[in-house]
Amino acid sequence: MAKKILIIEDDSFLQGLEATKLQKEGYDVVTALNSIEAFKVIDDKKDEIDLILLDLLLPEVDGFMILEKIRENKSLLTIPVIVFSNLSEEKDIKRAQKLGISEFMVKSNFTLDELAKRIKDLIGL
Repeated sequence: MAKKILIIEDDSFLQGLEATKLQKEGYDVVTALNSIEAFKVIDDKKDEIDLILLDLLLPEVDGFMILEKIRENKSLLTIPVIVFSNLSEEKDIKRAQKLGISEFMVKSNFTLDELAKRIKDLIGL
């Protein structure tokens, strides 16, 4: 059974590119455009999710709030979270790291191939 990745990204074009790339790599991908969709997927599939790819700049509730909620749930603590965002200030990186992320990647600094490699390094195929 393929590893399942939840992509939380409000840019539907970029979300589509990420999902297509990761599906081609052999992953099962579930997507969410905002916090409401994200929490629904997490509630419905928390036992199936192997990794969360999280943007921080989201409508209504930002990625930090989503990350806080994920980390408050003991059953989700072991799920690796990669922040894939355009935020690149040191304070944002440190805040995300304090919330237990596995990786912080600034979108403009990485290709989708590099993202896929980081994911493979974290969870395999």
